[in-house]
Amino acid sequence: MNNVGIAISEDFFSAFARLPKKIQAKVSSFLTRFRTDPRAPGIHYEKLRFIDKNLYSVRIDREYRGIVHRSEKSGTYLLLWVDHHDRAYEWAKKKVVKIHPETGAIQVLPVAEEKERQGSDEPGENRTAAHGKMGLFHHYRDRQLLRLGVPEDQLCLVREIRDERDLDKREHLFPQEASEALYMLASGYSYEEALRELQRAEEEKARGVIDTTDFLSALSNPDSMRRFMVVEDDAELQAMLTAPLEKWRVFLHPTQRYLVERDWNGPVRVLGGAGTGKTVVAIHRAKWLAERITAHGDKVLFTTFTRNLAADIEKHLEKICTKEVMDRIEVINLDRWAVEFLRQQGYEFDIDYGQRTSELWEQAMNLAPGDLGLPEAFYRQEWEKVILPQEIDTLEQYLKASRIGRGTRLNRRQRKAVWAVFQEYRALLHENRLKEPEEAMRDARIILKTKGDILPYRSIVVDEAQDMSVQAFRLIRQMVPEEKNDIFIVGDAHQRIYRHKVVLGRCGINIRGRGRRLRVNYRTTEENRRWAVAILKDVEVDDLDGGMDEQRGYRSLVHGISPTVKGFETFEQEADFIASVLKGLEEEDRELLKDVCLVARTKRLLDQYQSFMEEKAIEIYRIRRSKAEDRQALGVRMATMHRVKGLEFERIIIAGANNGILPLSNAVNAASHDLAEKKEAEQRERALLYVAATRAKKEVLVTWFGRKSKYL
Repeated sequence: MNNVGIAISEDFFSAFARLPKKIQAKVSSFLTRFRTDPRAPGIHYEKLRFIDKNLYSVRIDREYRGIVHRSEKSGTYLLLWVDHHDRAYEWAKKKVVKIHPETGAIQVLPVAEEKERQGSDEPGENRTAAHGKMGLFHHYRDRQLLRLGVPEDQLCLVREIRDERDLDKREHLFPQEASEALYMLASGYSYEEALRELQRAEEEKARGVIDTTDFLSALSNPDSMRRFMVVEDDAELQAMLTAPLEKWRVFLHPTQRYLVERDWNGPVRVLGGAGTGKTVVAIHRAKWLAERITAHGDKVLFTTFTRNLAADIEKHLEKICTKEVMDRIEVINLDRWAVEFLRQQGYEFDIDYGQRTSELWEQAMNLAPGDLGLPEAFYRQEWEKVILPQEIDTLEQYLKASRIGRGTRLNRRQRKAVWAVFQEYRALLHENRLKEPEEAMRDARIILKTKGDILPYRSIVVDEAQDMSVQAFRLIRQMVPEEKNDIFIVGDAHQRIYRHKVVLGRCGINIRGRGRRLRVNYRTTEENRRWAVAILKDVEVDDLDGGMDEQRGYRSLVHGISPTVKGFETFEQEADFIASVLKGLEEEDRELLKDVCLVARTKRLLDQYQSFMEEKAIEIYRIRRSKAEDRQALGVRMATMHRVKGLEFERIIIAGANNGILPLSNAVNAASHDLAEKKEAEQRERALLYVAATRAKKEVLVTWFGRKSKYL
C-alpha cells in the first residue's frame, strides 16, 4: 500500500515461536489480512490506555491478541508482540515506543524505568552512582551518550552504574545499540573509537534533521532494521514464520549491514570472535552481490575450507535466495574447485590427500642425514611451512629462503643436507603422477595465469579464512579480476584448527583500509563466552595480514548459566552420567535431543561414546564430514571437534576432556623437537576446545575421566 509502512519486530517472532501450533496458524492467517490492508475493519483495533498512547491490541482469536504500535501521522503499523490476552496486555503495559532524537532509530523501551526517570528532577550529568561513588560513565556528557544511542530517559540510569558487574545487571533495560556502546566504553574504548566502531559518525552524515514523529522514515534507520522487518515480500514473511527463530535471515546488526550492503573498492577482510555472525555476513554478502549481477553467465563464488561447511552454507543460502539468485552463486570448497578445474584442463596428475603420498614420503625420508638428529616431523613441517608457501623448486632457492618462525636453525651445509629429502620426494611424486593439494592449487593458478582464462566470477566470498593456505589465497587472487567488490574474506585466527597461517598482502590481496571487525556475539551466552575466551588467555593471535588480533570489546549481550565441568574416575562412570543427562532431556521432550551435540577430540573416542549411548537406547545422529547435517533427523548429535566447526546447538557436551586427549599427546609430541612448533600445536589444541565450547547457544557441559585436561 502506498505511504503505509508495515513492520514486524524481532520480539514478535520470539513470541510467535512460543505459541501453540494451532495458534501459530491463526496468527499466520491474521498476518495475511494485516499485510493486505492494516486499516481494514476486520483487524479489530482496541486502543490500550497505557503510557504509550499509540499502542493497540488486535484480535487473533477469542483468547489471543497481538500488540501493534500505530502512528496515523506517518502511516506506520509496527507489530510488536503476540500472546494470550492477559500476557499480551501485561507486556504492552510495560513498553513505550520512541524514535531516538540523536540516532533516529525506533526503540522499544521499558516503561518502569521511563516513569522512574521522569519523576527525577536532578540533571543526569550531575548525578553520582550509589554509595557516593562516581559512576562508571561519569566523565561522559549527556550529548555523547545520546550520540551512542542511549535513550534520553535512561541517562540517569547510566549515571548510576558503578562498575561492569552493575552494567551486566542492567543491560537488559537498554536498547541493544546502547548496551553495545556502554560495554565498549567499559572495556577501554575511547569515545571516538566507539563512535567509529558503531559507524555513528557516518550515519550522522547520511541523515538530515530527525523528526521524532516520522516512524515511516525511521524504519530505514540501521538500528531500526536490526529489530524491525519491513513487510514487502509475502514469501519472505512465510519463510520467517516457518522458522521464526532463524532471525539471521532478516535481522542484521548495523555493523553487519554496513559490511554487506556496500560497494568496496577492493578486497575486504572481516574478523570476529566465535558467534559474531561472520558466516551470516558472508552469506548475505553473496546474496547482495548476486542480486546485482547483470551480465548473463556471471557468478559469485562462495568458497570455504571444508566440503561439509560448503554444504551447510549452500543450504543457508537457499533459505534467503530466490532460485534466480541461487543460479548466480556457486558454493564449493576450494580443494574441490581446484580438482574439477584441473581435470577440465587435462591435468596429468592425481591429487592425493595422504593415502598414497605418505608411502612416498617415507621412502624420501631414507635420505635424511642421520648426523643432524632431526626428527621426521621437522622435515614435514619444513615442507609445509617453507618449501610449499615459498614455491621452492631448487636447492639455490632453498639456500636463500626465509625461515622466520621456524624454531630450529639451519646453516648452509645443513640446508644442503636436508634438501635431498625434498628433492627425492618431488621426484617420487612426479614418477607416480601425484601431487599434494597445495601444489595442485599452485598449478591451477599458473594455468589460469598462462592461458589468461577469464572465469565467470565477478566476486569471491571466502569463509573460515584462518584455515586457508598461502597457495589457496594466491589462487583466489588469480580467479577474479582486481576491481570493486572482488574479494570478501571472513575469519578468526582464534579458531585456527589447521596448520595454515597466511599474510594476505603477500598473496597479492591488499586489504589496506578495508579491514573490519565484528564484536557482538549473537550465539553464545556471556558466561559461556568468557569461559571459552579464558582457554586462549595470553595466546598471541594474528589478524591474517601480518598484524595481531585482539578480542577487546568482544562480548555477548545474552546471559545464562555458567559451563558445568565435572570429572569421573572411569570412562564408564563419565559416559553413564552423560547418558543420564540425555535421558532426562529425552523424557522432557524427545525433540530436545536434536539440539544437543556430544563432541570429542578424536573419532576413535567418539566411537566409544556412541557405542555406549546406543547400548543405553539413546538415539544417535552422527554428523559426517561428507554431507550437511539434516536438522529434521531425530537423535543427539555426535561429532569430532573438527567437524563441529561452523555449526551451533542449544547444548554442547564436551566429553573426554582428559589429560593426554586435550591436548592430544600425539599432536603436541610430534612438534616437541621445536619450541615454536610446539607452541603452535598447543595453540591449535586450545583453539579446538574454544571452537567446541562456542558452538553452544545456552549450555556447555564438560566432562572427563581419570586426569582432567590442563586447559580446565
